[in-house]
Amino acid sequence: MFLWSLVFGAWSLCTAIATEPKRPNILFIMSDDHAAHAISAYGSQVNKTPNIDTIANDGMRFANCFAVNAICTPSRAAILTGKYSHKNGVTVFNRMDPDQWTVAKELQKAGYHTGMIGKWHLQSDPQGFDFWSILPGQGVYHDPQFITMGNKHKIDGYVTDIIADQTIDFLKNAPKDKPFFLMCHNKAPHRPWEPDDKHAKMYSDPIPEPPTFNDDYKNRATTASVATMRVDRDLKPHDLKQKPPAGLTDEGLKKWKYQRYMQDYLRCVASVDDNVGRILEFLDKSGLRDNTIVIYTSDQGFFLGDHDWFDKRFMYEESLRMPFMIRYPGHIQPGAFNDGMILNVDFAPTFLDYAGVKSPKEVQGRSIKPLLEGKTPGNWRKSMYYRYYDHPSEHMVNKHYGVRTDRYKLINFHDLHEWELFDLQRDPHELNSVYNDPKYATVVKDLKKELERLRKDLGDHDQWVDKPPRSVTTAEKP
Repeated sequence: MFLWSLVFGAWSLCTAIATEPKRPNILFIMSDDHAAHAISAYGSQVNKTPNIDTIANDGMRFANCFAVNAICTPSRAAILTGKYSHKNGVTVFNRMDPDQWTVAKELQKAGYHTGMIGKWHLQSDPQGFDFWSILPGQGVYHDPQFITMGNKHKIDGYVTDIIADQTIDFLKNAPKDKPFFLMCHNKAPHRPWEPDDKHAKMYSDPIPEPPTFNDDYKNRATTASVATMRVDRDLKPHDLKQKPPAGLTDEGLKKWKYQRYMQDYLRCVASVDDNVGRILEFLDKSGLRDNTIVIYTSDQGFFLGDHDWFDKRFMYEESLRMPFMIRYPGHIQPGAFNDGMILNVDFAPTFLDYAGVKSPKEVQGRSIKPLLEGKTPGNWRKSMYYRYYDHPSEHMVNKHYGVRTDRYKLINFHDLHEWELFDLQRDPHELNSVYNDPKYATVVKDLKKELERLRKDLGDHDQWVDKPPRSVTTAEKP
């Protein structure tokens, strides 16, 4: 009887181990400044991205993924910590405290083999990663230096290809007895938009101009007209890379500059797309596909001549919105679409949820796993809070914070004492603020109340409003 009990007990233990769900690998691919409207899965009118689209076709595409502070360094900190800028201390280009909690540390502690490859841009060395190989500062496109586990060295080649090479090497050499968590961060398509030889001749035909290309900035806050990110006047010679043809009118010069900007931007995106294809092909051939969550996103949106702008920072739609596509074969319905409101602070708790790890209380985001399973919780957010801190700065975008709902967006440029309200249903391009329209008085009142509720719930008490921490090195300037 005793022997039978031992045999039965051993069999039960083996059965439990065999039936225990296998934790998924997580591959997080993020590009820098890749606007959703330069991805064909999002209906791009200017380019095609067939390999990136594969992730959306095989999984779920989110229409309303937003950054809580639309600039590179703060977004990266928000993704790693699951916290807003005023809580993780990264408001502009300042150094992230490496000792604070991050999702990488938590997954490493939970038994994941963790890696970080590409653009880090947080000034401190990565922690919580078994392997890391990062670009110093912004990095460069051609023959870049990398810092690999603390050692700086140059690698010949094109940066997007090199990041993909290192990503594939990590996947090849990852321990077979552990799931992996890998952050693959592209430099491209960040300014100054330097394509490689393979893609340098693409987009010789005229690229369509956006409908707001000739925005006159009327009936808006002052900052819209003074921001120094205009295609017609603020692109530098190193952005354009060649002298304009002689004899152009002002209108003709503006159009020429737009074409030069967009040609190189989209050429950089084409290289990203090719290398995403290489990585996905390796997953398929190596047998990793079925148990690997793959995500493609960008650190925020970007203006592609919209409002005659390049860059980001504003709470306006093209800058605020992030692309977000995710696949997990057998767990996420292929070709699925979701218009729920998700934020970059949601990424960390989502990774933990799939790994079977509980998020600590300090995390301010929420796991989107229910949405990925087709179940939207009844208490899912109906509004989001945004804050931008950096003025004066390279592009002279005034400090502001605001609230966005499914229909409305209220923005407070608090150092200007100016407000904007946009009815996104009637004015999706945000050309006409209706803040002072009496018809919207009740909307303004309700949104201000919601804005203050969010600020209180998130603990934003203007901690950094007067003197946000800032330390910008030459390598980090645009």
